[in-house]
Amino acid sequence: MKISISILLLAITFILAPSYALSQTTVTFDEFQLSPNSYYNGSDGAGGWSSQGVSFSNSYNASWGSWSGWSYSNVVDTTTVGFTNQYASYAGGGANGVGGVAIGQNYAIATGSRATINLPTISLLQSVDITNSTYAALSMANGDQFAKKFGGVTGNDSDWFQVTLRGYDGLDATGNQTGSVTVDLADYRFANNAQDYILDDWRTIDLSILSGVRSVRLEFASSDVGLYGMNTPAYVAMDNLRFSAVPEPTSFALCGAIAIAGWGVRRWRTGKQCGSDGDAT
Repeated sequence: MKISISILLLAITFILAPSYALSQTTVTFDEFQLSPNSYYNGSDGAGGWSSQGVSFSNSYNASWGSWSGWSYSNVVDTTTVGFTNQYASYAGGGANGVGGVAIGQNYAIATGSRATINLPTISLLQSVDITNSTYAALSMANGDQFAKKFGGVTGNDSDWFQVTLRGYDGLDATGNQTGSVTVDLADYRFANNAQDYILDDWRTIDLSILSGVRSVRLEFASSDVGLYGMNTPAYVAMDNLRFSAVPEPTSFALCGAIAIAGWGVRRWRTGKQCGSDGDAT
């Protein structure tokens, strides 16, 4: 009976070990102390920043006062048009994790073709909350000096704006691709123009297809392209990146060794007790 209990404990250990190792991390950016309606864009020349063990790329050009990659922000502004409002989410704040808005809370903004996320170890991505930046959204809604109004004059143009999250098993988007997820940030391809939309709320995106990931790179694409490339402002807002670290084989081996050792000790004690009983007889 004691041996059976030990076997049961061994089985439970192997079942629970991966569950323990796969505990979820949610990157919320809330540890950063920002003044109201402010942002960090890498102007200190750090070349990147981290939140809860996850690294976000950043490149700042001091000569032009421009940046690419990732910044973080708590700006609340859904009405100001143009480049000066590049740090605002079109949802009106951060994501509260259930599809709503958390006004005044932090979130991340990405721009450019090389915005990269490095995870602390090989991980299973679970989901992320995504919405437009106000800069991109109002450019698509109204048009500007560089980009067209989505739908055109008649509203019938089949315009679209997408961001693709592409996973890699190496750091800095190197190694093998592990999969990709494409998100429509605006879609005017419906037969019924009333269905056309520019994403204006936080949408939770399933990333579970991106398994065994060490890094993620963002890629933007739009129907509005010109001689020098995409005209639509290449920006997106992100919050609540959820992932779980893949347990290393040594973790399973350690759990197994502990369980087997415990089983062996229990068997030895049982055998010794039986031997003692026999001697007494």
